[in-house]
Amino acid sequence: MHGALSWQSTVRASGYASNLVMRELDEAAAGGPIGARLAAWRRHRELTRDDLASRTGLELDYLAGLETGREWVDRRGRLAALAAALRLDVADLTGQPYPPRGEEHAAVRAVAFHLRRSLVRRQPDRAPGMLLEELAERTRAAARADAAGNEHHLALALPELIEAADRALAAATGPGREEAVRLRVDAHVLAAGLLRRLGYRDLAWMLLHRARPGTREPLPVLVEEVRLLIDLGLPEYALARAERAEDAGVDWELPALAAVAQAMAGRRPEAKRLLATAVERATGARESALAIAARAAVAAEVGDAAEAADHVRAADQAALDGAHRSSLLVVAAAAEARQDRADEAAARLVEADAAAPLRLRLDPFARDLVAALTDRTTVHTAAVQDLAERAGLR
Repeated sequence: MHGALSWQSTVRASGYASNLVMRELDEAAAGGPIGARLAAWRRHRELTRDDLASRTGLELDYLAGLETGREWVDRRGRLAALAAALRLDVADLTGQPYPPRGEEHAAVRAVAFHLRRSLVRRQPDRAPGMLLEELAERTRAAARADAAGNEHHLALALPELIEAADRALAAATGPGREEAVRLRVDAHVLAAGLLRRLGYRDLAWMLLHRARPGTREPLPVLVEEVRLLIDLGLPEYALARAERAEDAGVDWELPALAAVAQAMAGRRPEAKRLLATAVERATGARESALAIAARAAVAAEVGDAAEAADHVRAADQAALDGAHRSSLLVVAAAAEARQDRADEAAARLVEADAAAPLRLRLDPFARDLVAALTDRTTVHTAAVQDLAERAGLR
């Protein structure tokens, strides 16, 4: 009898502990720092910090700091290692898609459901379509919103743009068909990029698959697939895709993305070689600035904060659009924070928010850094707390 009672007590205690952990997971999933979700998932998997350190190769002190809020995640490779060790998708640790904060975020989130409908529709409806000239102008406007990091404007334009592009391709014949194909590809790639950033990566992948006319694989689709695989924490798959994409056309962006994937896998020499290729292929001030920004991102990924900061200073920010300038400033903020310059890091985050507000608040690494800096900065305390509030971190 005593053994039976002990067994029942153990089961009840185990069930109670499991309920507590699941409650922690629910609370952590509400948009808080990655470390809070990490701690809850580690306990759910019944692992110790020593177990996790052994599985990931990460320092025990770093893991302890991450779970207690003293540390943050600013490297994709580390996030991927943690997710793999816990048998999770990276989104389970980042918390994406995040609960909507404010009307614009809610509107952007709602677009995911509209785009899902376009995936299940077998044929475009027979309503009259817009002229190719108008479709081209609307696609360019959406691309400008994407480049500026204006997620709200982009999201509002996408459902109608996708439907119009489908109709245009269904109706196109002769010389106009090639243009209709290109515009449809561009629309789908823009939508997949937004869904990827929101955290609907399965929908993004389906849209990219749908974008291919027949068996052809346009370069923009392949580039976005590489981005998606990187965000999924799958650097080896991203590299394989990048190699395949090289056959689709010469581009500076593919080697730059492949360099990030190599850095995620801990292969810095290979990353540097690919960065040199990206710099060589870049043409014009904008592409050159983006190639230098890629150098900064790779340096940050391998943990060289000083080199990352040097590359940020070398980049011509005036040549960058809002979205890329915001991303570069997040890298700059992480580099400053890693060098114990919390006030400078906070200032860079405030600049990044000014450049592309919603894009910043949807970035899991930017969010983690905002949470970490809330109690560290002494000069920009109010501004960082406001950022945390608007991101749903407080």
